[in-house]
Amino acid sequence: MNRSIAIVLGSVVALGAAAQPSYNLSQLLDSARQHNIAIRSARHDIEAAQLQRKEAFTKYFPSVSGNLLWFQASKGMAEMSLDIADKIPPQIGATLSQLLPPETLAALTQPINVSMMKHGTIASLMAVQPVFAGGQIINGNKLAKLGEDVSRLQLKLSENEVEKTAEQYYWQMVTMQEKVKTIDAVEALLNDIHKDVDVAVRAGLALRNDLLQVELRQNDVASQKLKLMNGLSLVRMVLSQYCGLRDTAFVIAYDPQAVLPLAVKQDHQLAMAGTTEYQLLGKQVEATELQRKMEFGKNLPTVAVGAGYNYHNLLDRNHNFAMVFATVSVPISDWWGGSHAVKRKKIEVQKAQEQLVENGELLKIRMQSAWNGVEEAYNQLQLAERGIEQAQENLRLNRDQYRAGVLRMADLLEAQLLYQQTLDRRTEARADYQNKLLEYRQAVGQ
Repeated sequence: MNRSIAIVLGSVVALGAAAQPSYNLSQLLDSARQHNIAIRSARHDIEAAQLQRKEAFTKYFPSVSGNLLWFQASKGMAEMSLDIADKIPPQIGATLSQLLPPETLAALTQPINVSMMKHGTIASLMAVQPVFAGGQIINGNKLAKLGEDVSRLQLKLSENEVEKTAEQYYWQMVTMQEKVKTIDAVEALLNDIHKDVDVAVRAGLALRNDLLQVELRQNDVASQKLKLMNGLSLVRMVLSQYCGLRDTAFVIAYDPQAVLPLAVKQDHQLAMAGTTEYQLLGKQVEATELQRKMEFGKNLPTVAVGAGYNYHNLLDRNHNFAMVFATVSVPISDWWGGSHAVKRKKIEVQKAQEQLVENGELLKIRMQSAWNGVEEAYNQLQLAERGIEQAQENLRLNRDQYRAGVLRMADLLEAQLLYQQTLDRRTEARADYQNKLLEYRQAVGQ
């Protein structure tokens, strides 16, 4: 009955383990690109840059404005006093004196006060089309388009950084998973050794001290496994959060027997132009050149044409009219300060060009350093692979010699520890090689 229960419980545990979701590296990277906050922020920057480019494009079209003014003054804004008697010639005055009554003649000799525009309404609708603005509109649109290109390159940098971090977490988890498998294998090996020594002790062929040494090593391995499982759980949580996974009950799909060939070295001089960093440096040169042209354009005349419709009733009469016009604006006094601003922009262009050359050399150094890391990691991996066979054979010989009674238990356990360390070293070497490969691919713009 107890055996049946054990079989059922074992089946349930196996089914639970099989139900755990499994993710490979490609799936984790895709999830990280979709959910990582840095990439989402970079995509928002692209959307903002696109809107800025569309905003700059509207400068090519006429600007339309409407104005409305209503006012009520305490008195007329235009007041005058008219003395008609001074304006009438003597001959006409003599004639009027004979024709008009005395009261009328007396009124004509009094000054007349006139007050206008005490209240009124003014309205206008204007459309102005820029004809020439010193290249500021054209260069402004180019600069806005350049800003959109820069945002896309910044997104690529963010994706590279997210990919690098996610892959580092991935290989860290792979390393821990493989170490857990190694410890499981070591535990099985120690259990076999414990059985052999226990039989030998009972038969009087071995000392009980040998059995105690094996048990101490088993306790040490159990302690290592506990720490490793805690670390694995923590890394799994970090990877889940970074990649936007819904749970932390997953395992990593990984083939430890996959062959890892040495990468092919690229032509670093040719690869430099394809790197995101170098392209950003080139965009910086373009941006400073456009800014210089825009600064120069501020000192050139601007020409615009326009048309408008106007209405007013300032003289208590409705009056409306249409008109067309042209304007020419010449910045005369601005040339003094503007010439210094243009020279300052020229210096910024020169600085950007020098930074392009300097940082281009640094990028090539980075590529070579990354390649050196790839070669070193590959050589370490080959050494670790060869060390596995040597450690296995050393452990086998030590175990046979212990059984023959010509070797101490301490020497056998030392061989077992060396075998475990060799397995761990190979796991770490494979992960390190993969990380170095990623660094090199990103360094050469792949």
